[in-house]
Amino acid sequence: MAFDPDLATAHYMATLSPAAHAKATAYTQGGHWLLLWSCLATVLASLVILRSGILVRMCSRMSAGKPRRNLIAFCCALAFFVADWVLELPWSIYATWWRERSYGLTMQAFGGWLGESAMSGAIGALIAGLLMIAVYALIRRMPRSWWIWSSGVAVVGVIIVMLLAPILIEPLFNTYKPAPTGPVRSQVEALAKAAGVPSDKILIFDGSRQSERYTANVSGLFGSARIAMSDTMFKQGADIAEVRAVVGHEMGHYALHHAFWAALEVSLLATLGFWLIDRLFPIVLRWSGAGPDVTGIGDPAGLPVLLIIWTILDLLLTPVTSGVTRLTEAQADRFSMQYAHEPDGLSRGLVKTIAYRASSPSPLEEVIFYDHPSVERRVHDAMVWKAQHPDLVGK
Repeated sequence: MAFDPDLATAHYMATLSPAAHAKATAYTQGGHWLLLWSCLATVLASLVILRSGILVRMCSRMSAGKPRRNLIAFCCALAFFVADWVLELPWSIYATWWRERSYGLTMQAFGGWLGESAMSGAIGALIAGLLMIAVYALIRRMPRSWWIWSSGVAVVGVIIVMLLAPILIEPLFNTYKPAPTGPVRSQVEALAKAAGVPSDKILIFDGSRQSERYTANVSGLFGSARIAMSDTMFKQGADIAEVRAVVGHEMGHYALHHAFWAALEVSLLATLGFWLIDRLFPIVLRWSGAGPDVTGIGDPAGLPVLLIIWTILDLLLTPVTSGVTRLTEAQADRFSMQYAHEPDGLSRGLVKTIAYRASSPSPLEEVIFYDHPSVERRVHDAMVWKAQHPDLVGK
């Protein structure tokens, strides 16, 4: 009997019980609402900080005598993002720790989560502070066109973070080790050679410290780029075919230069975002009821207004940003099929991700919220490839 991709896809979907699918759907659809509530939490926190006047007082005190505008911008940004982290902490505890734990997606103790969250918040505040030095300098010197140049600053910042993250940031949270000698390493090295990807940067990290999610990732740029597999893959029984398929997918991101496409996306979104901030700042400032203490868009005390506009824009652009990412994920799947030739390995791995990404959303739900194609769609594409290339499977 001829191989039927539809029947094969249905078989893979049936490997999970209806209860497991229902739980995944509840988690996923609840996550859609989290986007809205997280946006509201950030807007409310920003309003509290803005109306408290703490940034206005800080700027006023630091401006006494000889004003150091770059230092004022940095300190205000640092203070704002630290205060925002503190105010949003109760929500973050629920959204990123308690909820994950209640669905069995993390076993991390609260103390461990809190320490890592604080460290992540401190790093983010420091990076944002440095970025704001450049943005406010551009507002002062180029009041009409600052938003164009600021988008360039954002892109440079993203590229620097991408470049340094595997070296300076990621090792703070996890331990990365080369894949041990054996069949897995041999297969991955052979696959990397065939795909034209460096084979000396294939690592395994202790991702189970934070999450039970079955996952791998590619990070870094140029010489810092690497592909890392979470140890949860192996704890959940990943075989050689799964590893080849999943790593082949991540190699696709590397070989297809998706990091640079991401930088281009940041450039376009940053240009739009800063342009809207330039136009909407006075309106949002009046709406906030902060009064005349914030002198204008070039006043670092008005940073909460910038974040309010940016946060709302980010929420509204969810379908666009998700769609771009969904496209690159589909391309990486095809790359994996082309070089790893493991449609069943990829499908087995994808089924394990249903725990945190419902397999079969409606078309509208997928378009708006999903930053990966649905699992059912991805498995079906893999089975179609299998039907079209029977002589290549597993070779």
